[in-house]
Amino acid sequence: MLDERYRTIVEARTRRPEAIAEAAARRARPRSLFNEHGRLMMIAADHPARGALRAGDRALAMADRLELLDRICLALSRPGVNGVLGTPDVLEDLLLLGALDGKVVVGSMNRGGLAGTVFEIDDRFTAYDAASLARDGFEGGKMLLRIDPDDPSTVATVEACGRAVSELASRRLLAMVEPFISHRVDGRVRIDLGAEASIRAMTVAAGIGNTSAYTWLKVPVVEDMERVMAATTLPALLLGGEVSSAQDAAFESWRKALKLPTVQGLVIGRSLLYPPDDDVAAAVDTAVGLLQEGTG
Repeated sequence: MLDERYRTIVEARTRRPEAIAEAAARRARPRSLFNEHGRLMMIAADHPARGALRAGDRALAMADRLELLDRICLALSRPGVNGVLGTPDVLEDLLLLGALDGKVVVGSMNRGGLAGTVFEIDDRFTAYDAASLARDGFEGGKMLLRIDPDDPSTVATVEACGRAVSELASRRLLAMVEPFISHRVDGRVRIDLGAEASIRAMTVAAGIGNTSAYTWLKVPVVEDMERVMAATTLPALLLGGEVSSAQDAAFESWRKALKLPTVQGLVIGRSLLYPPDDDVAAAVDTAVGLLQEGTG
């Protein structure tokens, strides 16, 4: 990113904070959730607000905000990429850079379950709410719903997510729910990526809120994906998960899952922003190609 563009962000934040609202008001809205390939292709960048900065073997890969913005802007500039998911700080930087015109913008809502803390499952809503997403003219909100059968904090998160789904739906905004069954192992929260756990998590997520009309699911690719996705009729987006050295295998798993009828696209973060070979453009283009295969 050119130093001049970086200075533009700092100048606005320091001397003209109202420039953020002005940029949101003049942003060109997308005509549809879908791109020319008939799917939704989103870049996810909401990890830092939860203190999750690792990408592959780089513990603080996402700690350099200028580099992160550079990578996001590059990904958003590639053909076939039509959306972004982020927290207010990231999306507002992108607004000031003019990078969100015509893109589907989804704001991340609950980032209070900080990575590695004793209260991680108590995912408080600390970022966007439905009112602020509507105010900024964004297309929807995303929430993380981790269900730990042994942690009483789970019930508060389920209730809060249900309320958020209802509030988004009342404004006809997309409610993107990312559900997992989780357990603490040696003091750390671990996601259960088994098929049965994924099915249970999805069925809980599909049923929260006073309507599911605007609810989409954000789901990992797991074994027996056909049986997993048969658990609900809600549209779903595939998430990328951790950066893997076996990137070809990850692409192949996405390719297979994209053939399932309820899978409507991809919402990928670190796997595309910090690929093993550091070629962001090539990784993004490969992912877009998978979507085009699914419609061809």
